[in-house]
Amino acid sequence: MTKIIDLKMDLPMTAKEFAQKMKYLVMNKNAKGVANYRRIFGPRYAASMGMSIGDLEKKSVELPLQEFDALLVSLAQKIVPTPDQFIAQLDKADIEWCLIDDPDNKKTYEYTKHAPDRLKGSAIFNPHEGSKGVEKMERAIKELGFKAIYATSFLYKIKPSDKQFYPFYAKALELDVPVFIYTTMNYSTELPMDIAHPINIDRIAMDFPDLKIVASSGGWPWVPDLVGIARRHRNVYIDVSSHRPKYLATAGSGFEMLLQYANTLLQDQILFGSGIGDLGLQIGQVVDEMKALPIKDSVKEKWLYLNAARLFEGK
Repeated sequence: MTKIIDLKMDLPMTAKEFAQKMKYLVMNKNAKGVANYRRIFGPRYAASMGMSIGDLEKKSVELPLQEFDALLVSLAQKIVPTPDQFIAQLDKADIEWCLIDDPDNKKTYEYTKHAPDRLKGSAIFNPHEGSKGVEKMERAIKELGFKAIYATSFLYKIKPSDKQFYPFYAKALELDVPVFIYTTMNYSTELPMDIAHPINIDRIAMDFPDLKIVASSGGWPWVPDLVGIARRHRNVYIDVSSHRPKYLATAGSGFEMLLQYANTLLQDQILFGSGIGDLGLQIGQVVDEMKALPIKDSVKEKWLYLNAARLFEGK
């Protein structure tokens, strides 16, 4: 099989950043909006550090805060890859290049410098900044070489079809760059569950019929709605990032319709994005699970490479 393009690769955290994230989950278990993320992601993150979430909670009580911080950093250092190690992981998984993002665009840009041909930036922008935000986004594309933008309701607490996003979409259309839009449920009880429902994509695609739109994260649990929207709009693509590929083919997972249509009528509109930051898996494992899906080999090649190449490079 050909090389792979990964269009939703989370920027690797530093040991200090990973430790801070783990500390927040451990010490804020009753905070509003955090409990579900601790329950779902906490055990996985803790296990990657060689501990259980319960053990870390005990340590947070037993140790002085400074010592607890040092413990978390020391554990994180064992699992967080250096840039060279990260590139080696891409090599091993046959990934030709990947799209990376972080709320801090400067951090993303600095990381792309390690391998500009392999690491390409996706700019996250704040819709509440208005024209100032649009200017920042334009500079990221024109001056820093970012290749896409990412619109997230999760961070900014408004629907992606909110008119505050529209100047950014218009600029992306002008610059001919794809817009990735967070399109799935969230676990934060501070936000409506359906703030990023796929129906928002339909409105955006109607208003911007020539914009390259990627509905990111697969639309679960509203997968049939997203499938219908992609059938309506040929400029809408879907990535299934942050969901383990092996579950896409599992009966009762909610992805049955997507797998059926993505293997047939939507085969040219599906893109691979791993979202390994949420999955807590090595990129190679995610790729292997994608390759094992019960779909035609010719379609797998489109999902893993050809569709992304056509979207970004016109191939």
